[in-house]
Amino acid sequence: MDLFLIDAIGPFFRNYKRKRVNWSKIPFMHLESFTAQDWSAVENEIRTLAAAVSQQGYNAVTLDDLAHLAHHPAHLPETTARINRLRGKFSRFFDIFTREFGLRVFLTTDAIPLTPAVDETLGTNRTTLEDYYRGLVRSVLDDFPQLSGLILRIGESDGNDVTDPIRTRLHLRNAKDTNRLLKGLLPEFESRDKQLIFRTWTVGAHPIGDLIWHRDTLANTLDGIHSRHLIVSMKHGESDFFRYLPLNKAFFRIPHHRKLIELQARREYEGAGEYPSFIGWDCQRFARELKDVPNMAGISVWCQTGGWHRFRRRAFLETDHSDIWIRLNTAAAIGVFKHHLGPGHTVANLLGNPRAEPAIQLLRHADTAIHELFYIGDFARQKLFFRRVRIPPVLHIYWDSLFINNAVRNAMQHFVTSPARNLRGGEIAADLFPEMIALARNADLPVRDIEHMRDFFSLVQLARHYYFLPHDDHLIRQIKDAKAAYKNRWPRNHRYRIRASFSPFPIRRSTLTWASRLLLRRKRGYRIFDHLFTIHLSGLLYRMLKPRDPAKTPKFLRKSAMGIDSLFK
Repeated sequence: MDLFLIDAIGPFFRNYKRKRVNWSKIPFMHLESFTAQDWSAVENEIRTLAAAVSQQGYNAVTLDDLAHLAHHPAHLPETTARINRLRGKFSRFFDIFTREFGLRVFLTTDAIPLTPAVDETLGTNRTTLEDYYRGLVRSVLDDFPQLSGLILRIGESDGNDVTDPIRTRLHLRNAKDTNRLLKGLLPEFESRDKQLIFRTWTVGAHPIGDLIWHRDTLANTLDGIHSRHLIVSMKHGESDFFRYLPLNKAFFRIPHHRKLIELQARREYEGAGEYPSFIGWDCQRFARELKDVPNMAGISVWCQTGGWHRFRRRAFLETDHSDIWIRLNTAAAIGVFKHHLGPGHTVANLLGNPRAEPAIQLLRHADTAIHELFYIGDFARQKLFFRRVRIPPVLHIYWDSLFINNAVRNAMQHFVTSPARNLRGGEIAADLFPEMIALARNADLPVRDIEHMRDFFSLVQLARHYYFLPHDDHLIRQIKDAKAAYKNRWPRNHRYRIRASFSPFPIRRSTLTWASRLLLRRKRGYRIFDHLFTIHLSGLLYRMLKPRDPAKTPKFLRKSAMGIDSLFK
């Protein structure tokens, strides 16, 4: 392994005031309000971040994005002027990373970025659009020699909440299209001795949507491509950054291609750095399983990127060191994969030996609480697929929201066959918090974060009681009181949203059971029913039956990420 990537977008979120933040990409419209003083502060924070990641052992950073640095004749004058401003700033930042800290820089890009003016000029011809995109790639590689390459994402585009006139949209529909685009792009990288990092991440849209886990889609996408200038980047599991997922088998299926494993230090589904969610032992397991896999190029660590939530801690930039849980994860990832250290050694190196012993025990207990209480083990261990996506191993908590309602209750009662065991496991994990608070004090780690974790996880435990126990008005009163106490104690930007509703669910549990058996499958391969209905006709039915008034669809399904519509494309 020789490439150790980490994202560096944190400085661009300074003074960002939105209540719920889209952390998937630099908020470029926010940068429009920056003063000279703001840009100077960003430059200082870039140096702070670069120094910290260099010290840990990372040798490359990622920044967003090609679309905001590439000119095109069809751009409106105001868009051209905006791109010019950003090009000047980012060229300066590239120099800081490369010349002052010896870090390689990779720029992210989606396929493909457009503005309304470009869209109107180019039309819908696929060849024309891909020629346009190759032109953007050429210009950025030539105009910014500091870049070591690009990171290409083809299976997800800008979220529905993005108002930037420069937006990306899904362009590639299948493996054949993707293969053609890669073959067209690679000569641009080979002739310039740059690297194209191709991400297999998708959100299930179109036939290419199963690229992350389907062996045939991956094989057809890479068919006939044997360039050393291509690196295939894959998340560690067959879904997003969750626990309980085994290592993605795709790492073993493309032995002749260089590969990166993607890891997440700021756990977007597990508190985003608000409390300990240590990945060291997972990294150790992944490294052990990948030991004999040929052509592993390195790791790609997301320390800021990912998720739609209100949590605001920025990796390596918090003056009060409240980013410590993120730093512990970045140290563990680089320590395990580059320095071949055990997770305990990475903790000791960061905190010092006197603090290491209680810190490691604290992280062990936190890991147990997350596995046994945050997740519902009997559900999380199940392998379930719907259409082209693997169902996440946690349904009742999503980004910064805990859902306590009859829909989740019915789903959990259907999928979990041993509720008593799951209730008991959660109680045992909850009993760890008094010791965790004491360990945090002994390790000089943020006690208040453990208290927040305790208070939120107690709500998760009450939610589990609601899911698995008979209806009880007293329990509902407990949940409402606990929710009020939680909201009163914890500031808005440091707490979860508790979405509690005890109204009857309009779909009977027996209907839910029938539908899940019909629509969900427990194997990767598609059934005849999937080809006939689940993939094709269900998309048509969804478009026919979805509410005409968007407001009738829950906001988190409409505004977060690409929205639920993408699942049915």
